[in-house]
Amino acid sequence: MNYFHELKQELRKIIDALAADGRLSADLDLTRAGFEPPREAAHGDVATNAALVLAKQANMKPRDLAALLAEELGQLNAVAGVDVAGPGFINLRLAPSFWHSQLAAILGAGTHYGSCALGQGEKVNVEYVSANPTGPLHVGHCRGAVFGDALAALLERAGYDVTREYYINDAGAQVDALARSAHLRYREALGEDIGEIPEGLYPGEYLKDVGAALAARDGDRWLGVEEPEWLAPVRAFAIDALMDLIRDDLAALDIEMDVFTSERGLVEAGRVDDVLADLKQAGHMYRGVLEPPKGMKVDDWEPREQTLFRSTAFGDDVDRPVMKSDGSWTYFATDIANHYDKFQRGFCNQIDVWGADHGGYVKRMKAAVAAASGGKAELDVKLCQMVNLMDKGQPVRMSKRAGSFVTLRDVVDQVGKDVVRFIMLTRKNDAMLDFDLTKVTEQSRENPVWYVQYAHARTRSVLRQAKEQMAALDTDDAALAAAALDRLSHSAELDLIRKLAEWPALIEGAASAHEPHRLAFYLHELAAEFHALWTKGKEEPELRFIIESDAALTGARLALVRAVGFVIAAGLGIFGVAPLEEL
Repeated sequence: MNYFHELKQELRKIIDALAADGRLSADLDLTRAGFEPPREAAHGDVATNAALVLAKQANMKPRDLAALLAEELGQLNAVAGVDVAGPGFINLRLAPSFWHSQLAAILGAGTHYGSCALGQGEKVNVEYVSANPTGPLHVGHCRGAVFGDALAALLERAGYDVTREYYINDAGAQVDALARSAHLRYREALGEDIGEIPEGLYPGEYLKDVGAALAARDGDRWLGVEEPEWLAPVRAFAIDALMDLIRDDLAALDIEMDVFTSERGLVEAGRVDDVLADLKQAGHMYRGVLEPPKGMKVDDWEPREQTLFRSTAFGDDVDRPVMKSDGSWTYFATDIANHYDKFQRGFCNQIDVWGADHGGYVKRMKAAVAAASGGKAELDVKLCQMVNLMDKGQPVRMSKRAGSFVTLRDVVDQVGKDVVRFIMLTRKNDAMLDFDLTKVTEQSRENPVWYVQYAHARTRSVLRQAKEQMAALDTDDAALAAAALDRLSHSAELDLIRKLAEWPALIEGAASAHEPHRLAFYLHELAAEFHALWTKGKEEPELRFIIESDAALTGARLALVRAVGFVIAAGLGIFGVAPLEEL
């Protein structure tokens, strides 16, 4: 369905035919030849650098080769005109009949239009959210959750076999602090005055529910008992309770994970020992002393011998410790085990979605994945910048229940899941995002989610109106697919078809780059072109979608309207946003 690929295939046939006639060298490699929209629309519909990249192989001057290829390309039924520009670029103008054929393809595929086999079934693991199980998800987690979920859906649309994974950080000091905090709330639930929550523990009121639930289950069993006895069972209870809360938060965004992996489970199963033993055997581990961190005074630095991973051999700036001075593993060591476990489950293609504050951790993790997999696995880390949550331009106050942040649930309950999911994807993941609770619910062009959903609702409205005004006209999908599409001849109609036909290439490009935000930009542009054509019909009656005196033309225009609806619905589906029937 990607017409750029179709044209490249046609060029392949042309080159093979010219080679068979002795006019070109045989077996020219087209790998580096690109087909894409020209920088300026006046230059045509498609530009290719084929002559430039093939000239040396063909032993010809680029412009001479361009002229030869242009002459042959000009014979294609899809091509209405061809020009050679600059040092040897070839610009193609495609015939209206070609655009009509693209519209027919959209109508035939429906919301599956744009799906492709780019991934060829390759397994991909997308790990996202992975918040510490110490409290409800906050707005920052929300952005990573939406980005990761949309990326997973985008990769599935592009033909990958995707697994969505949540890594539970349940083996560090933070979950011991959680257990102590929950134990305090447990004592409170049993009537004790606990006073102020000590510094270093979690003060959020959400833990009152955890303490009360523990008291309901166990009564006074853990009162008057020393910490070593109650720490593990209270910790397990609190982690389970908080993970249930996190699952509920994700469900509010319609996010469902395929796999939850426990850090503690990996440690207890010996996975950390196994992978570090393998790294040591491969020569990637050693005992050594690191230089003091940059900016630290020498007299503040205490050099000590540590167990180090030779991450500089894989592109990192310094080697990294994997064992603390008390003999326990560092977070880095358990993270290595996590990614090695994924590799052993068959994931050579791994994607992690992290907060921007983890940017300094990227190089070491990519190095570890390369080393642990013997170079067979690759990790791509997508960093999500902060979200500035506002209301009417003013910062939003922190949640009373959470104690120190605004929760994801607060935002979803106020503006709705669809708004949250779409707005979180309107900026590239590594760019700051302003989220104004008032603006994101306004019904205006400046509100992208409303503008795009309105476009979809308008397509449905047009079809309903057509049914009311022209009862004899068949507006079912099959009938629209068989409409006289050649009646679509106005430049604005053809421009809209051109925009629709970009969708398959956009899916491939966004999936390859792991950038779902590209879809948001495209959907807004598509909505703008559709709204503009609708407005033209108000100003120029002959361009209205419904012409009661001309059933054939109306059918063709309704087919175009339906195609717009299909593509918008497909894009919103990847984002996890409902395509509204009416507003």
